[in-house]
Formats: sequence, structure tokens, C-alpha cells
Amino acid sequence: MQAELRTREALGPLGPVEEKNAPDVLYTAGDTSLLTEGSRVAIVGSRKATTDGIKRAKAVTRALVEQGIIVVSGLADGIDTVAHRTAIEEGGRTIAVLGTPLSKAYPAKNAGLLEEIKRNHLAISQFPEGYPGKGENFPRRNRTMALICDATIVIEASEKSGTRHQGWEAIRLGRDLYLLENVATDPNLTWPKQLIEYGAQVLRRENLPDILLDIPNYTAGGVRAFEL
Repeated sequence: MQAELRTREALGPLGPVEEKNAPDVLYTAGDTSLLTEGSRVAIVGSRKATTDGIKRAKAVTRALVEQGIIVVSGLADGIDTVAHRTAIEEGGRTIAVLGTPLSKAYPAKNAGLLEEIKRNHLAISQFPEGYPGKGENFPRRNRTMALICDATIVIEASEKSGTRHQGWEAIRLGRDLYLLENVATDPNLTWPKQLIEYGAQVLRRENLPDILLDIPNYTAGGVRAFEL
């Protein structure tokens, strides 16, 4: 079912910083209860995902799904697509936050995935039908994704990756931000160190159970070990 919701109606009460950075309206298709029930964690990363990045994205997504956490991503190529597909394959729930109107998948090859998410999960956009495609839409999308999530996990990214926008938005909105160890220690990246100085945490295999306990609305359960 498609709907147009005031953001405050969709998400409930917002704090001053959230209010300032929230879009006025969210266009939704699917199960809007996913916006208010349970915990939501964004998995984000490079569009040009590496083999190791894909492996890590699948492992983290499976771990979240096992704990009943809703997996959120942006329907982009690479890590986003892996996160959505893995959540679906593992019997979990997923939300796609679009940088386009709801009727348009970007990239176009994800049109089938978008329709499946609309039908069985939830897709949201702050952009009305007919809104022009602009590069600036995607940082705005990242802000909204950070807003609806309890936490964001960065799987992999380059120095100029748009993924860093999601990290800064999470910090700005007071959300938990986690960088996989491979991101945090990459000598070719400067922004992870900056994000860590502002409160981002490093996600390692052994500290995932502790990190999950920090996520709002999470009910503790056993976390299976996995390789990152």
C-alpha cells in the first residue's frame, strides 16, 4: 500500500536536531509499521563492492536478521543491494530509502528488487513523483536513512565515497555509528579517523554482541560468531 505521511506522523516525536533535519513528508510503499516497531540498522558501503566487502555485508546482515533487527539500505549498487537481498533471503525485513521517487529504481537493474521490497517490506522516499534526478538527492537520502535508523554500519568505502555522508549524518543526529575494522584502519582513508574522533565506534567480530546491546528496542539474544 502506498501512502504519503508527515514525517512526524511516520516516526513519532522528534528532538530539535531531528526536527530540523527531517523532510516534511515521506512517500511510502509497503509495511509502514517497520518505521516504528523494533530496531533498525542501516548497512551502507561502496557501490563498487569488493569480494571481501560483499562477504562482510552478507555476514553482518545475517547477524542482524538473526536478532530480528530490520536492515535498512539505499537500493544502490554494491553493498546496498547485497544488504537488501541477504535480508530477504534470510527471512528478515528490510527498508529501502530511495534518492528517487518511489516509481523509479536507481540503478534501473534493481527495479525488480524495489518491487519486491514494496510488496513485502517497505520502500520510502522524500521525493514526490516527477522530482528531477539530482546528485544532491543522495546525500539528502542518506540524512533521512540515518534519521529513521537506530544505528549505521559502514562496510567498506573509498575516500570520496558518498557513504561518508551517511556517517556524518548519523553523528549529527545522535545515532550510533559503527565502522568495520577494515574501514577504520585503512591507511588510504582520512574520514574514518575524523568520524571516530566524533564518536564512531569500530566494529569487530568480538564486540558485536556488546554493540547490539546499545541499539534501542533491541531484545538481547545469542549472537553467532562470524568472520569479518
